[in-house]
Amino acid sequence: MTKTASPSLPTTYVGIDVSKDHLDACRKSGDQDPGDQNLGNQSPKEQRDARRFPNTPAGHRRLLGWLATSSSGKVQAVVESTGRYSLDLTLALYEADDTEVMVANPKALRGFAKAQMRRTKTDAVDAAVIADYARRMSFSPWEPPPEATRELRAIARRIQALTVERTREKNRLQSLTDSRSASSVVENDIEVNIRHLKRRINELLRQAMACVNSSEPLTKAYGHLTSVRGIAEKSAVLLLGELAMLPNDMSVREWVAHAGLDPKKWESGTSVNAPERTGKIGNARIRRALYMPAHSAIRYEPRVGAFYDKLLRRGKAKMVAVVAVMRKLLHAIYGMLKHGQDFDGEKFYATPETAPSTP
Repeated sequence: MTKTASPSLPTTYVGIDVSKDHLDACRKSGDQDPGDQNLGNQSPKEQRDARRFPNTPAGHRRLLGWLATSSSGKVQAVVESTGRYSLDLTLALYEADDTEVMVANPKALRGFAKAQMRRTKTDAVDAAVIADYARRMSFSPWEPPPEATRELRAIARRIQALTVERTREKNRLQSLTDSRSASSVVENDIEVNIRHLKRRINELLRQAMACVNSSEPLTKAYGHLTSVRGIAEKSAVLLLGELAMLPNDMSVREWVAHAGLDPKKWESGTSVNAPERTGKIGNARIRRALYMPAHSAIRYEPRVGAFYDKLLRRGKAKMVAVVAVMRKLLHAIYGMLKHGQDFDGEKFYATPETAPSTP
């Protein structure tokens, strides 16, 4: 159920800068002068409407108490997305009465601050910038995902971190194997750690699957993901842990942009016309989780392989073609999860032999 605050109440806009240890909060009422943008031009009242709280459960309660006693109407709070450092605070704000919370993209906040020509950057100034953002920009209320979905993402991210570490250890082992002066003690220690990491990853995968099986929506989504030849258990868990957290009202283009797989065109006059490249400004975990499934799907899913071969025939570099497959797979996954369908190769890419003829 979507939470809404009473529309008849005056609005107080709150910006909260989140760090590991502290929360810097700045609140501004809706009747303040919108032209007063520079921190140095703020009224004494605005200067007093800033507080610092510990980023702890007790600090969150103090923040909510400050908002309740200093705000006579509804509150719209914007929090910069900082992963686990902001999640507990966001949940506390969501559960508070007459309070809506929005989780803002850090890149959007940085662009907003640049547009205001800010010359100073401190946590207090950042909180004031975020409060201005809350007052001036469109507000998208945040809805908390189910607990099973949050747990799955936490486990999936831990699996990905341990997988990266295991790859590093394998590279170290290979380097020692190729060396004539390698230490057998170090080599044995690395081998032991690789086996240990593998056991931990397998145990986390077991826990992740238990989490998936505890939720009907996650179970169905997992089944649709694994219908792609190339997406196995581990890849499905890593993808689902990220994709299931995305808001339901996001479009497929927003999914692609969020993953950093949208092509960026760079033109300026007649002298600059750079080739299109992926932005890579987005969720690197989604890109990492899609990379190996894209390679496997190219090999084992005929229509995916046909699409990849077409790109190569057009002169695309192999890596460019792989990224295009990743982007098209993400499009397919969006449709599969949105409409509750398994993978359909004909919808992914219609080869010339199967494409409908033009009358």
